[in-house]
Amino acid sequence: MAITKRILLAAVAAFALAAPAAAANMIGNCEVTGEKGSIPIANPAKPGQFTVLTSLPAPIWWNGDAVEDVKDGMEYCLAAEIAWRAGYDKMEVINTSWEAFIGNQVQGYDVGFAQTSITEERKKVFDFTTPYFNSDMGVITRADAPVDEKSVKTAKLGIQQGTTGATFAQDVLKVQDPQIFADQPEMFAALRAGQVDAAITDTSITLAEEKATGGKSIVVGQYKTGETYGGIMQKGNPNNETVSKIIQSIADDGTLGKLGAKYLAAEWGKDPAAIPYFNP
Repeated sequence: MAITKRILLAAVAAFALAAPAAAANMIGNCEVTGEKGSIPIANPAKPGQFTVLTSLPAPIWWNGDAVEDVKDGMEYCLAAEIAWRAGYDKMEVINTSWEAFIGNQVQGYDVGFAQTSITEERKKVFDFTTPYFNSDMGVITRADAPVDEKSVKTAKLGIQQGTTGATFAQDVLKVQDPQIFADQPEMFAALRAGQVDAAITDTSITLAEEKATGGKSIVVGQYKTGETYGGIMQKGNPNNETVSKIIQSIADDGTLGKLGAKYLAAEWGKDPAAIPYFNP
């Protein structure tokens, strides 16, 4: 069951009155609320711990630019909750480039989270967890030189290599000669510097960038794509079904909504549903 943005945002009110636990169990700065070992994983990738792959930086999802600095964030705390319910209070985070992450160049992890859209092509390479977030495609531009629904197709557009945003811009919008970047920071730096007029990537990621620039970059629109985020797992690992089962339990008992309210809705400062939808 996918958890929609609207459900995550609505969860703010539902959890605002919740009393803190008397003695919280913590992994990093995340309070883990499930029962430790309730859905056990007996043979993790590395003995005695849960190992998570990601690609930094990813503000709000992973708060910190380096592994040693990250102690919370939406995906970090989701991973921590999975680790706890799997029976572990030790969690190791491995950081890699997006190219290595999506190119299946890293081994020795239990699950990977990096705001990764589930696609049929990627399913040929990975097993995916049950979805934990719905994401459309956002258009971010400089506030002093915004593009609109019409001009975005002829603007100098930035896209990130190997992403569904890049595929959408080229195959659906038919954007000519987009500027292709290896990672998000490079793409957004080019936007801030005026080297590109706009960038297209997941609405959730563009909202984080708008927040980071203090409104100097703004999300002016989005496209409905029906994409969902899932965690990547090595194909055929016997623990994969269990990891998905844990995520489903985190959704079912409201913990996923609580994480969304704390790390997404509060940080973005706006409802993604309020961003206008462009026609492709």
